[in-house]
Amino acid sequence: MSDLDPYETEADEIAIEQLPLDAWHRARGGRMVPFAGYEMPVQYEGIMAEHLWVRESAGLFDVSHMGQLLFRSEEGADVVAALEAVLPADVAGLGQGKQRYSLLLSEDGGILDDLMFTHLPDANPFDIQGYYMVVNGATKIDDIAHLLEYLPDGIALNHMEDQALLALQGPKAVDALARLVPGVEALVFMTAGAFEWNGVPLWISRSGYTGEDGFEISVPAENVEALADALTAEPEVKPIGLGARDSLRLEAGLPLYGHDLDPETTPVQADLGFALSKRRREAGDFMGAPRILAERESGAIIKRVGLLVEGRQPVREGAAVLDDQGSEVGRVTSGGFAPSVGAPIAMAYVPTALAVAGTTIQLAQRGKVHQATVTAMPFIPHRYVRAGGK
Repeated sequence: MSDLDPYETEADEIAIEQLPLDAWHRARGGRMVPFAGYEMPVQYEGIMAEHLWVRESAGLFDVSHMGQLLFRSEEGADVVAALEAVLPADVAGLGQGKQRYSLLLSEDGGILDDLMFTHLPDANPFDIQGYYMVVNGATKIDDIAHLLEYLPDGIALNHMEDQALLALQGPKAVDALARLVPGVEALVFMTAGAFEWNGVPLWISRSGYTGEDGFEISVPAENVEALADALTAEPEVKPIGLGARDSLRLEAGLPLYGHDLDPETTPVQADLGFALSKRRREAGDFMGAPRILAERESGAIIKRVGLLVEGRQPVREGAAVLDDQGSEVGRVTSGGFAPSVGAPIAMAYVPTALAVAGTTIQLAQRGKVHQATVTAMPFIPHRYVRAGGK
């Protein structure tokens, strides 16, 4: 867990910006590194300890680098049809206050980004009728350009650069947040609503990217420091850095854009077929549909899989997947030591014939060969709070 190369080798060509909580992180001992164009905390007291704290209690992540977008209709334009032109999701069937995972796809079916979007209820802090979307920080500028290219006239897109975003994750997140914001406990996984804290309007969803129960909180940037102070004053909550966020999402089997997902990869290859709604598949009316539907029918050549690695040495992104003859047939896209599993794990793209759970494969890294076994993901069970307790 001490290998921080993924965070220390971000391209230097882009200007590095500061988060609204930059001074707050530094005052709490956050080790700041460049990531997605921002200085971000990679750790405070240590990645292993922070990871385990989130699994046992609640951790506060600053994810204000991510893009928060609003979509609304002007002059009677159909915002649902506009979003369905750029997403493979059933936007029309999404009820108010409901959230969904989706993908931005290129015309040839490659993944430009993965994202979350929500149908805003009539009462919301943004005072619009429309949709709220969160996209990845490293891709948000390209995403906005892509959306503006394909959205028709009459659809307004607002990039809310004056909003911060916090993620409170862990089994005790609901206890801590409900003391400050009564009513959030009524939310279930992938639902969202408008709340208020000390007169500050909040938009809160019960979601996150750690595999744990938790919340994402959109708050005006001018109020985020006070809210972060209030949350970390609760006994269950500690600030958590990028390092633990990465190991948590890896254990949860969740792909990271720019590593496990990219424009060369399709949803079928990435094992994200669930993001293609049944109605849209049947209609075949989304970007990249011919290629993607053909892959669903005949099978993709490669597939994203989980790997349990023998020994204690982590295998990192870029390691080669070898066949029985020692030829390279795939690559590792994420890897590290998994504190909750107690062993090294990884994600990789391998030929579909090798993507069966229980298959033994070899990984080559820095001149050394490691043994690994294909395993089902997630590596540890998700603990989301769903409707009906399921």
